[in-house]
Amino acid sequence: MLMKTVDLQGQVNTDGPVGEEAQMPDKDTKAMMSVEDTPGGKACPNPQDLRPSVFYSIKFFILCHSLLQLAQLMISGYLKSSISTVEKRFGLSSQTSGLLAAFNEVGNTALIVFVSYFGSRVHRPRLIGYGAVIVALAGLLMSLPHFISEPYRYDHTSPDMPQDYEASLCQPTTLVPAPTPAPSNSSCSSNTEAQHLAVVGIMFVAQTLLGVGSVPIQPFGISYIDDFAHNSNSPLYLGILFAVTMMGPGMAYGLGGLMLRLYVDIDRMPEGGIRLTSKDPRWVGAWWLGFLISAAAVALAAIPYFFFPKEMPKEKHELRFRRRVLAASASTVSKGEDSPSEKSLGASQEKHDGLAQIAPDLTVIQFIKVFPRVLLRTLRHPIFLLVVLSQVCTSSMVAGMATFLPKFLERQFSVTASYANLLIGSLTIPSAIMGIVLGGVLVKRLHLGPMRCGILCLLGALSCLLLTLPLFFMGCPTHQIAGITPQPGDLPGPELFPACSEPCSCPLDDFNPVCDPRAHVEYLTPCQAGCTSQVAQEALDKSQVFYTNCSCVAGGGPVSAGSCDSACSHLVLPFMFLVSLGAALASLTHTPSFMLILRGVKKEDKTLAVGIQFMLLRVLAWMPSPVIHGSAIDTTCVHWAQSCGRRAVCRYYDHNLLRNRFVGLQFFFKTGSLACFALILAILRQQVKEEGTQVTVSTSGPQQQLLASGPGKKPEESSV
Repeated sequence: MLMKTVDLQGQVNTDGPVGEEAQMPDKDTKAMMSVEDTPGGKACPNPQDLRPSVFYSIKFFILCHSLLQLAQLMISGYLKSSISTVEKRFGLSSQTSGLLAAFNEVGNTALIVFVSYFGSRVHRPRLIGYGAVIVALAGLLMSLPHFISEPYRYDHTSPDMPQDYEASLCQPTTLVPAPTPAPSNSSCSSNTEAQHLAVVGIMFVAQTLLGVGSVPIQPFGISYIDDFAHNSNSPLYLGILFAVTMMGPGMAYGLGGLMLRLYVDIDRMPEGGIRLTSKDPRWVGAWWLGFLISAAAVALAAIPYFFFPKEMPKEKHELRFRRRVLAASASTVSKGEDSPSEKSLGASQEKHDGLAQIAPDLTVIQFIKVFPRVLLRTLRHPIFLLVVLSQVCTSSMVAGMATFLPKFLERQFSVTASYANLLIGSLTIPSAIMGIVLGGVLVKRLHLGPMRCGILCLLGALSCLLLTLPLFFMGCPTHQIAGITPQPGDLPGPELFPACSEPCSCPLDDFNPVCDPRAHVEYLTPCQAGCTSQVAQEALDKSQVFYTNCSCVAGGGPVSAGSCDSACSHLVLPFMFLVSLGAALASLTHTPSFMLILRGVKKEDKTLAVGIQFMLLRVLAWMPSPVIHGSAIDTTCVHWAQSCGRRAVCRYYDHNLLRNRFVGLQFFFKTGSLACFALILAILRQQVKEEGTQVTVSTSGPQQQLLASGPGKKPEESSV
């Protein structure tokens, strides 16, 4: 949803030398070439510089920029696809991981205002290239914690011992000369804690750099295309760019689904290999490998930008399509998303006293001083304020779902992280894209005015809210966990684990879950179940491990390694269908809400209104929402892992509480969006009524003014 705001800002912030060129679309080729002779840059290429070169082709620039934005969004969204794996690997709470996911907005928000100031006075392709290099370095930095950390140990054996299932067996106290927790306590040295802090700090720095590097890529790329493409081709080019770019988040989840199937230490596997499967709750996938792949893609896509000129010849010819066909193609691809953009560009060409128009003549200090006045003046507009608030609610919902929906599916329906990412990448993301495009097509084909745009937004938000209600009842109850969740007939006691395992001297911080299939009770370790031996059964494609002689299990076992299977895993597909349909309906309001902003503010403030909207969405939605969702998820935890005396990752959640709070947050934000659209519709009705009354009064005589009542016949398409 934020993509459009950035694009609009990039388009309209091209005033100055190039902005003047946009005001003369009907000049001949010579006139355009003379306009390009702007002072202070390599503006007018000499005839020898106009030799056939791929870097002087705006079409090639569009191809490069589509690939770059695709790779950039893929690396930005990859962390969200592997958030639960990063938590498990480094012992992070959901609140910390949510803060990490939101931290790339900090650097982005701090610098995006200056895009309006710099406009086209800088070498935009080169600056885009520098930004892409920073993004690639941020991706490499995100993978660095894997290489500086010790190999992942899914049990509490010493580094010299092979990781084995036997490490968690019940050993009588008389056979254990030293307390079991001693090895784990010995690992809690100052170096271990310092390494943990260093790993977390590196990831936060990498996320900040990712936000900083993303600042120039989209706005400068969009403005560069709009400046040097033919006026009739620009909407189609931008539509193609947006259509390709929007596949980035889907590819990020798809990449996460593939990488998390691989073991985290695939580059340094132990000699005897591992006996974990991806369904084991201790499994950690190769989260770092996706960052390396994405960083390499961004670095390759950045290379051509250092060879593009600061300004290239204006595209001379319209594409060989009839105008009607061109308009239909643009609307089908993403005209719905671009129609407000095109209108915003036209409005920015007409204005003469807006802040963006005079920004090139201001110093940085003067620009910073002028900006707050325009901000306050824009926020006093009720339509603008309510639309932004509704988009804040929608963006908060999207940010929370994008960050924690994979983890929610893992915990609620007992599916693997890989499968959860593939579901989101193949269902939810395409549905949201289709909703955005459909909303734009409806606005263009039906010629919707402000009133009808408000009605469309209200219906979309209401439908999305109603689809949330069944989600409260689609989930799995928490299965019984010995010593953590009370079993039927058990009396609450002070001990954490059953008394039958006391002679085993079980370590409290070990985690190797086993399941009693008959009672459907899960134990944290075979030791907690009192098991003294194990048996491995070879199947066709894998080996299944069972533990026997279990004193805490009726009949002595056997119990199977791994968590108990969920009884309602089949509900994950209906759940995702409703989520995807809701995402499509929420995205349907994207373009109509933009139309309300562009037609609701003064012409001279449209450029900055879009920039202000973008900033508010970042500050009020994309930054706090992951932290809010992560904190809500943490409150549903019933058993925390301990690491060196501190609370680490959560191992078990209350499924019913998790579902109610996670879905409840979505319901809350959707209700806020619906309320904002209802207020917008009420204000629009009042404005249309007052407008019609004024028209009636102006066309009637003074004696008939008392008879003039009720709304006039002015059509809804009148501007706000």
